[in-house]
Parts: sequence; structure tokens; C-alpha cells
Amino acid sequence: MPTYEYACQKCGHEFEQFQSMRDEPLKKCPKCKKTALKRLVGGGAGLIFKGTGFYITDYKKKSGGETKGGDSKPAESKPAAPAKPAAPAAKS
Repeated sequence: MPTYEYACQKCGHEFEQFQSMRDEPLKKCPKCKKTALKRLVGGGAGLIFKGTGFYITDYKKKSGGETKGGDSKPAESKPAAPAKPAAPAAKS
């Protein structure tokens, strides 16, 4: 459930409210009790990963010392071919 930010347009009170996305926006200010609340657009908290993380060493090795990826040496790279110039457009 997300945390929403609210601001009262009458008294200027700002606060955060933890509520379901299905809940209707709040309308009544908890400080001045007037119906002048406006839900603000927040930046959000982003994506938060909790725990130690995932590493290549976390995966079980296949028998024979091979990892899941296959060969342990990187693939050979070839130099990129130069780009061909575009042909001029035909005039009509």
C-alpha cells in the first residue's frame, strides 16, 4: 500500500497518509477540520530491494566445474564493419 501526501488549501497543513490505492482520497483536514484537502503528486520511494542481494556465486554449479552460463571464458569479439553510406534518393 502506498503512502500519499496531502496538503490543506485552507490552513496549509501537510501530511502523509498510508492507504490503499482503492481508497478514495481524503477530503477533511485533520488539523482545521475543513474539506479543503488536495492529494499531492509525490515522487514515490522507488524500488527498494531488501536483503543481501543476488550474486553469480549464489547459483548452484553444474558438475565438472561449469557454471550455469556455459563456458567460463568470454566470447571473442570481432571489429565492427564500417557503415555503408545511404544511396541518394531518385529524382522524379
